[in-house]
Amino acid sequence: MIEVKGLTKRYGEVTAVNGLTFTVRPGLVTGFLGPNGAGKSTTLRMILGLNRPTSGSATIGGRPFVRHRAGLRHAGALLDAGDVHGGRSAAAHLWALARGNGLPRRRVGEVLREVGLEGVARRRVGGFSLGMRQRLGIAAALLGDPPVLLFDEPVNGLDPEGVRWVRGLFRRLAAEGRTVLVSSHLMSEMEHTADRLVVIGRGELIADESVADFAARGTGASVTVRTPDPAELAAVLVEAGARVRHDRASAGAGVLTVTGLSADRVGELAFERRIPLYELAPRAASLEQAFMELTAAHADHRTSALKAGGQAGWRDDGSSAASRSGARKEGV
Repeated sequence: MIEVKGLTKRYGEVTAVNGLTFTVRPGLVTGFLGPNGAGKSTTLRMILGLNRPTSGSATIGGRPFVRHRAGLRHAGALLDAGDVHGGRSAAAHLWALARGNGLPRRRVGEVLREVGLEGVARRRVGGFSLGMRQRLGIAAALLGDPPVLLFDEPVNGLDPEGVRWVRGLFRRLAAEGRTVLVSSHLMSEMEHTADRLVVIGRGELIADESVADFAARGTGASVTVRTPDPAELAAVLVEAGARVRHDRASAGAGVLTVTGLSADRVGELAFERRIPLYELAPRAASLEQAFMELTAAHADHRTSALKAGGQAGWRDDGSSAASRSGARKEGV
């Protein structure tokens, strides 16, 4: 378990993390989210003892990580896939870590097989693609078979098969009773992978709750209705205070998108007016929309599209979609 209590980090007059308190429990995949400059990386580094907090504490298994001997047996982490000596082979890199933590040599081969790099174990890391480096970083995190795992942007550079593999890996690790904390700017990945979310902004806690509860706080919830009498139903719903959009691009005629009323209330009104319904489906707000709405006031940099309520183009690591598309795809 990871416990963060009143964690604060100041750099001169700048406060990167301010009184942060949360707990990451075993058996769940916890997503760690926040806008650019929110303090996520600083928090992860303090949890791992790489940065010293100004005040407060961060513990793994009830103790600061630096007090654990053979640290990889207690926690594994991927913070920067590029932080590897390019002249070493994948196997040599992992063997150096294993030897320094008193781990058996066989673990090197086991984790290389686990991440799909067994066939390139003797290749120099300098020739690896970004996706291959990510897999190597995950292998290093798994090396000590630890109960606690932390990953920072683990799917960067992975192809679709690799992304699906990572999702399954995190779920399996959590199902084994491990504590899994994943920092990512990809809302779609958190929707598919995380059970809970810890969301911060400007170093302060915004939310600590399930993915479903967080998404429900967004304003984008709607109801899709299909009926042979769309005009009549739309008039009834508008009279009841709803906002109604007729989906004329839909393949089926008579499809309405309703906001401002629950699916139950839409069904009740249709029943009272004896208007038949062929479909009545609630649509929850997307995680991305809820995230953007709830963190807008905490973002250091906001595009004009975001200020106007748009979503395109924003990335919480400050990178653009175009810059990411230029990264080399996974080579295994």
